[in-house]
Amino acid sequence: MLDFGSILPFSCVRSGLDATSRKASIEAAAELIATTQESIGARHLFEALMAREKLGSTSLGDGIAIPHCRYPDCQKPVASLLYLSDPIGFDDQNVDLLFVLVVPEQEARLHLDLLAILARVFDRQPNSQDLRKTRNDRELYEVFQRQVAEALAE
Repeated sequence: MLDFGSILPFSCVRSGLDATSRKASIEAAAELIATTQESIGARHLFEALMAREKLGSTSLGDGIAIPHCRYPDCQKPVASLLYLSDPIGFDDQNVDLLFVLVVPEQEARLHLDLLAILARVFDRQPNSQDLRKTRNDRELYEVFQRQVAEALAE
């Protein structure tokens, strides 16, 4: 079973983040993620995530986006969860919830499996509403972890 507690460390969760653009939000996530693994440089990760965004938007609709990439210097999957204080433009969508996922370059299957789990979590309308009701980083983290556990139990 996948352990989202190790993929999404509490230190990479931010509620009420002030970001004025897609670039600023992804840059904030890259900086958080870079603190989890010595081999990941924030600037290079930001560039990799933005390159992936240029291939096609990672917005799911309903104010949610999952920027993601496979990254050569990543040792194990790691993520950041951001709840923005104000929605930002993500192509033609307004987004306020971002789950930024980084997976080792050679882990194509794991990458797809993680995206499928995230799609199940975020596909449920009450889940995004519950995340938006959180008031701080701890609540955001705990609600999301509960939602993942429920999705994995299916």
